[in-house]
Amino acid sequence: MTTDDEQLRVRVAWLYFMEGLTQADIAARLGITRLRANRLLGEARASGLVSIQVNSRLSDCVALERQLVAETALRDAVVVPTPSDPDQVPVVLGRAAAEYLSRHLDENRVRGLGVGWGTTLRETVRHLRAGSFPELSVNSMMGGLTHGLELNTFETASGLASRIAAQCNYFAAPIYAGSAKSRDTILAQDVFRDSLQRLATNDVALLSVGDLSRRSLLIRYGLPRDVTVESLRTSGAVGDIMGTFLDARGVPVKHGLNQRVIAPPIAILRDIATVIVASGGLNKAAVVAAILRARLCSVLVSDEATVRAALGLLRGVG
Repeated sequence: MTTDDEQLRVRVAWLYFMEGLTQADIAARLGITRLRANRLLGEARASGLVSIQVNSRLSDCVALERQLVAETALRDAVVVPTPSDPDQVPVVLGRAAAEYLSRHLDENRVRGLGVGWGTTLRETVRHLRAGSFPELSVNSMMGGLTHGLELNTFETASGLASRIAAQCNYFAAPIYAGSAKSRDTILAQDVFRDSLQRLATNDVALLSVGDLSRRSLLIRYGLPRDVTVESLRTSGAVGDIMGTFLDARGVPVKHGLNQRVIAPPIAILRDIATVIVASGGLNKAAVVAAILRARLCSVLVSDEATVRAALGLLRGVG
């Protein structure tokens, strides 16, 4: 079998087993007959390419990973095929991030694991391999929402801790205070000073990023009523990490909301040994490029289309 045939077999297997497409859908998408799609799936099963997961990597994705590491300050990258359905992006990225984090926990001694929130991280928790790490502490990296419970920072932290039999610590506050003064008052309390000190000792952080579109959960559910998306855009924001809105350079914008966020300063991320950002979708290309420019993560888990767009922005193409 040629390399091209092998790559086609891997792609067919991915679309069928990971994205749930029918054989007819796969044939139409890849420009092959349904009979050939069926035959390639049979070969994938018979050869051991597919068991519970696809046991191979697409060469295009591997090449993008190498480009990312070569052109940025990333230590590692995981790139997966972009699903045809945008709603499936968090699902496939969650699976990929879960595999990466599971392997990292098995191979390294981790005492503190900071986590954010969102759909991709929810999927990561769902697919994380069960384990037992009683000395590890899972720590919320930011305040949470008062609704949207399944996607909240508290549920993400507790779900992850339960999955790997670890300890759990919450950042038990809303994501935004009513004013900069009230934020300072909240963070001055002993319990939050202790939380910030604990976060500074994390060995690993697992985060996602958000953009300014309605696809962003933070935009839909988390913005205070007195803050508009247009005001964030006017300030130069392209998206957020840990609730702090950044410009295209990855620098916090001069907007009052950034003085109200109940989370550590984003500079803390540069002091954490391994910061995994799992995020994708073309709507997030600008904010992904921003965090890469600012060196706010050491590992990126994303999809092909988003990575190509982000690299274009970093090179000044887009």
